[in-house]
Amino acid sequence: MRKIPFVAKDHEISHGRDITWTLRAKEAPQHILESWVGTSWILEMTATGTRDGKPFQAQHLFLTSLRTTPEALLQLVRDRWSIECWHWIRDTQLHEDAHRYRGNGAGALASLRTAALNLLRLAGFQSIRAGMQAVMHDIKALLAMAMRQPAVPDPC
Repeated sequence: MRKIPFVAKDHEISHGRDITWTLRAKEAPQHILESWVGTSWILEMTATGTRDGKPFQAQHLFLTSLRTTPEALLQLVRDRWSIECWHWIRDTQLHEDAHRYRGNGAGALASLRTAALNLLRLAGFQSIRAGMQAVMHDIKALLAMAMRQPAVPDPC
């Protein structure tokens, strides 16, 4: 294996997770450069630790044309996983991918789903499923949740 020119690490302790993120990168070899014009790096992202008290490990490989710092690449990959996590919730809990709406209807329903997820989080639900079950047949609770205002941070 070729020498890895750089490594970036980050450690996260939050939401029941204690995970170390490690990004290793090396310059793309010639055969990759020929097949994927503009590619500059091969990235290996590893996440190890615990999630909800259980061992967790994930590994993903990426090609990128970005020329930036290891820390910036690490943050970009983590941000991408964050977005995918949000889409996973939308699909598994709201079955968004199963809908076949077109035109303005698709955008309107996506906005309503986003509002619903944000309202559930604002109401303190850690689980989208539990939040939906709590309000799906209780119109008063649903309306109260919709009228709730976010807390205003102290300016000091």
